[in-house]
Amino acid sequence: MKFPLIAQKKPSKIKLDAGIIYSWCTCGLSKAQPFCDNQHRQYPEATKSLKFKVEKAGDYFLCNCKHSENKPFCDGTHNKL
Repeated sequence: MKFPLIAQKKPSKIKLDAGIIYSWCTCGLSKAQPFCDNQHRQYPEATKSLKFKVEKAGDYFLCNCKHSENKPFCDGTHNKL
């Protein structure tokens, strides 16, 4: 299996709270996309989650294709895959 897997070719619009640490799925295996549910632990070659927080509460578009250059945020890369 080659990682990261494309979970979906469109982002998730998610309301995030300021100062909270979130765990974004980097491998594409999580059933709780776009967040990590530790599915990567089944595969030694899978990447661990990316911890992040935002400074301002609001709606954000989180990447589900896992190939964004601005992880965990969508940058439109899914349109090129």
